[in-house]
Parts: sequence; structure tokens; C-alpha cells
Amino acid sequence: MKVGSTKKKKVVVREYELEIGKIQVFDNYMVSIFDEGATLTLERAYQIIGISEIHFRNKNFGFISLRKNSFAIDPTIYNYLKQLENLKAFAIVSVKEIDMHNFKIEKLFYKKPMKFFIEYDNALKWVKRRVNS
Repeated sequence: MKVGSTKKKKVVVREYELEIGKIQVFDNYMVSIFDEGATLTLERAYQIIGISEIHFRNKNFGFISLRKNSFAIDPTIYNYLKQLENLKAFAIVSVKEIDMHNFKIEKLFYKKPMKFFIEYDNALKWVKRRVNS
């Protein structure tokens, strides 16, 4: 347990409940937590891209995929995500080995700064560093 932490509290600017899970928007990054068994299709990815345009239209941002649950992703989504000039970092957080294997495949489609983390705090530090650089 940390006592007397001086870390700045992370404030959710807005939370969106989607069919497939939720998106939390913070000052300069977004976090997705998708439902067990959900399928992230291109149509659903457009919703997330729309949310990013509302909050980060003229501003760099990062994305953290918090993989608490197992879900499917259409890998062609990454062709659209890599066109977002202001998306500077894409982090995946999971402790599951299958997600590490899936990450290696997803990375082949994305080809921009993307990293896998076991701990959320490490992912957040990396995303913030990339967004602010």
C-alpha cells in the first residue's frame, strides 16, 4: 500500500458506454475496457475514432487497451487507426499470454508506436511520454 503518494489524481473527463464495453477519456489519452466475448468491428471502431475526434481534434493523444476480458478484433481496424496523425501511442495492457501472442499479430497491421504491458501504470507512463514528446 502506498502512503502519502504525491501522484496527480487521474480524472475521467468523460465515459462512454458502447455496445462492446466502455471508453474512458482522460486529459490526453483514452482507455478501452471491452466486454467478454465482444467483437471490435470496423463499424464499432468508427465510434471510438469519433470519440477521439470530439476530445482530441487538434491535440496529440494516446490509447490504452485494458484487456481484462477476452474479445475479438478485426485487424483491418489498424489500417484506419494508423491514419490518425495525432494518435501518438497505442498500449495494450494484459497479464494473459494469449494477448501477448495476439499483440505480435496486431503490431504487424499497425506499424506505429505500439507496446505491450503487464502493468497499467507502466503503460500510462509510456503513453504520456510519447504524447508529450
